[in-house]
Amino acid sequence: MSLTVFLAVIVAAAMHASWNALVKVRTDRFASISITALGMALVAVPVLPFVDVPHAAVWPWIIASVIIHVGYRLFLIMAYNAGDLAQTYPLARGAAPLMTAVGAIFLVHEVPGPIAILGILLLSGGTLLMSLRGGLLGQLNGRAVGYALATSVFISGYTLVDGNGARLASTASSYAAWLFFCDGLCSMVIGFYYRGKGLLTVIAREWKTGLMAGALSAGSYWIAMWAMTRAPIASVAALRETSIVFAMIISVFVIGERMTAWRVTAAACIVAGAIALRMA
Repeated sequence: MSLTVFLAVIVAAAMHASWNALVKVRTDRFASISITALGMALVAVPVLPFVDVPHAAVWPWIIASVIIHVGYRLFLIMAYNAGDLAQTYPLARGAAPLMTAVGAIFLVHEVPGPIAILGILLLSGGTLLMSLRGGLLGQLNGRAVGYALATSVFISGYTLVDGNGARLASTASSYAAWLFFCDGLCSMVIGFYYRGKGLLTVIAREWKTGLMAGALSAGSYWIAMWAMTRAPIASVAALRETSIVFAMIISVFVIGERMTAWRVTAAACIVAGAIALRMA
């Protein structure tokens, strides 16, 4: 993996942790994550005239991604409602790179090398370790774990779909802009179906936060899709999970959740994994 791609994905990871923290601290997370999707669409609109309209072969990937993202947001909200950010976020993200690596072998025939495999295992192990909240399995919230692991399945799904879709499109920017636009429209339809005019009240109150979260989410995922056109999908997916370290920092210093030596150890594993992927 080139240094440019490596650093870009690290920046994307920090952006990803930031928008998740913005959603976590809202009291109405369904509305908040819906507004985030709307924010992503609004960010994409000015870009649409300057990118190609995806050709016919790309649209099935965009449609599939929109559907998977609906499930992802649903289970992410339920996970955040059931557990704290420092537990649910790393658990949801930690299992996904392993699933993505296996999926990439069968779907796109990308077999990671030994060092890349080590990096993926260290990153995944570190993120899963961080979710143990001090290392005691008995402390895990069962509902939060279930929702977080279901979320990881959706993460793996949209990562593989979008990695392939971005490679098929004329540019990653074209794929990303149209995906964000379509996904935002779909999210709004679902939001108004369940909340009706009440969603407008939330939008009027929290549009600034939603636009900020949307911009961070769009920028983070655009970088990831661009990176997947220049590096193996599994490696990019794993490196993106360095966002766990940033989430830990945010959870402790901004949200006020508890820091433990166990989480520091887990963060060290994640950093070691990132270094291994850079060397791969």
